[in-house]
Amino acid sequence: MSVPPQPPPPPHPAAPGLRTGTLTTADISFFVVSAAAPLTVMAGVAPIAIMLGGIGAPAGYLLAGITLTVFAVGFTTMSRHVGHGGGFYAYITRGLGRPAGMGAALLAMLGYNGMEIGVYGLLGSASQDTALALFGVEIPWLPVSLAGLVLIWYLGYRSIDFGAKVLGVLLVAETGILLLLAGGVLLDGGASGLTLDSFTPAAVAVPGMAAVLACAFAAFTGFESTAIYRREARDPRRTIPRATFIAVAFLGLFYAFIVWTVIQAYGSDKVVQAATDDAGGLFFAAITTYVGGWAADLMHVLIVSSVIASLLAFHNAINRYTLSLTEEGLLPPVLGRIHPRHRSPYLAGAAQTAVGAVVVAGFALAGADPYTQLLLWVNTPGMIGLMALQLLAAAAVLCYFRRARHQEGVWRTVVAPVAALALLGAALALVTANVELFSGAGTGTNIVLVSLVPAVFVLGVALALRLRRTRPEVYARFAAEPEGETPAAREPATR
Repeated sequence: MSVPPQPPPPPHPAAPGLRTGTLTTADISFFVVSAAAPLTVMAGVAPIAIMLGGIGAPAGYLLAGITLTVFAVGFTTMSRHVGHGGGFYAYITRGLGRPAGMGAALLAMLGYNGMEIGVYGLLGSASQDTALALFGVEIPWLPVSLAGLVLIWYLGYRSIDFGAKVLGVLLVAETGILLLLAGGVLLDGGASGLTLDSFTPAAVAVPGMAAVLACAFAAFTGFESTAIYRREARDPRRTIPRATFIAVAFLGLFYAFIVWTVIQAYGSDKVVQAATDDAGGLFFAAITTYVGGWAADLMHVLIVSSVIASLLAFHNAINRYTLSLTEEGLLPPVLGRIHPRHRSPYLAGAAQTAVGAVVVAGFALAGADPYTQLLLWVNTPGMIGLMALQLLAAAAVLCYFRRARHQEGVWRTVVAPVAALALLGAALALVTANVELFSGAGTGTNIVLVSLVPAVFVLGVALALRLRRTRPEVYARFAAEPEGETPAAREPATR
């Protein structure tokens, strides 16, 4: 008896992917602005800028914002021509070739990991300060930092829209307390009347302005991460540019406004001395005077939540870079698994959390200070790495539009990219020259921290050259346009 033919087995369900079409312009803006941690930057770094550069400090933040806006012109124009979701390394590959693109990919991993892992030290030290200020108790920093690692892992494990909602709440809270301080100062008229002395040529053209600009550029770190969320964005060719410009404009204007109001709170003739006497307490004393002691207590709490928001934003960015590099074949395939329910790169997040735990525990076992060593030493190469990434991207935009056939204007494809290249080069030189402001370390340590950036980039280039010889199929598909994308310009093959 013949056996009836069996039906073919059902097709294997496709592996889940990221949740597409989820993030709005506002959501992506929350991720970017939260990464910058406005409250932490203002309360922790702006007093140093005032101390070093005087009352012209607000103008420094405006100049940094203008520079990055010029960069964003070319970057967002190119975003219409790049469908790949790998962020800056895809742009750099298009413009400068695959070796530079792989160098940029490793540089991005250094930059984002450095910016996040170091901040766990800040979470520990900020929590210590808050507990001491509010309750008069001293708590150990390591358990707080480890608890933060678990919390950030869980928030990254959940869906991206859940993370966006969390960041939205935290960002509104931290910007709200700063606006409350500003409102109190403006309503009271400041210490001796409101003036615009901070924006006069005499206030800006001072020797300390170089240090102010270095602090200001560092305050924008992470704004370029809009491109990483391309696959999860609604209408990415519109959403990504809008979110980029909104984030840069908001940060530039907000930073300058808040620093100006704090100067008004003390008076132009007294604020520098006040910052010199107690940089860490400058904002807390101002909000106590103009709003009340309860607001200073709330600010202590919100600095901790500001740090948590920054950690989550960087954690999500790292996970998506890891996912992209896994899809490129540069990292183990297991890291590319997507959670079937939450649609998050959950194993990439687990791996990043494990790396963070090892680094944090290593610093703790060595008896390192969570702020002056874990935060500053790990953040410094991360910050410089991301600034170098911006510089490479500016060069890539210029080279891309010189080779590709397109209908974009000269301002977007030549003038703005050339200006951005010059301005970002100067900014990177300023930060590197003033690296001791960010690391708090000696010359030997600073040389090591700064040297990590070119070393990692060269390592990536060497990896690319090796792959070109040993695994040409992996090299050939690196940063390739995904199927179904129709770039707005036609270009020669990437080298």
